Amino acid sequence: MAAAFVVALGTSAIVLAIFGVGERGTDIALRATARWSFLLFWPAYAGGALATLFGPRLTGLARQGRNLGLAFASAQLVHLSLVLWLIHIAAAPDGSMLFFWIGILCTYLLASFSWPWLQNKLGRRFWRILCTITLEYIALVFAMDFIVIPLQEKGLGGYPLSYVPFVVMLVGGVGMRLMSFARHYAVRAM
Repeated sequence: MAAAFVVALGTSAIVLAIFGVGERGTDIALRATARWSFLLFWPAYAGGALATLFGPRLTGLARQGRNLGLAFASAQLVHLSLVLWLIHIAAAPDGSMLFFWIGILCTYLLASFSWPWLQNKLGRRFWRILCTITLEYIALVFAMDFIVIPLQEKGLGGYPLSYVPFVVMLVGGVGMRLMSFARHYAVRAM
């Protein structure tokens, strides 16, 4: 968790030192910390599905889901600070960030319930439901960031190619989670 936070903080400090602490530098730092956060989120999101689909060699990754999720939440603290800074300095603050704030709520709700005693109080079934809903919502926030917003702003011709690896990971993660879910329930139905 500390390393994830330090990487996010260091990355944003370097970007802000190079591009300034105004809107441009903050926007670039936000994009950098979002990408870093996604690289931590993705194995937490897709790790269990990878282990289910590709066998026991990947169960170690699935077991690290909690730690990777907490590292993601830690890195998001820097990202969240940059969002608040941008709102503070923006010439015309954008009031349409409810979607993002719900994603932040989901992130820290999951982090709060990472304590086993809280999970036990919630119960296994409700914990799994909460975990699934919040993880899918966070993935949806990343989909907005990597797919929908860039396409709305720049169209297909201006779509940044640097987003393609993140889109492939995101779509692949969703696909693997769906296949894992289907496999799980197909086995239970037998």
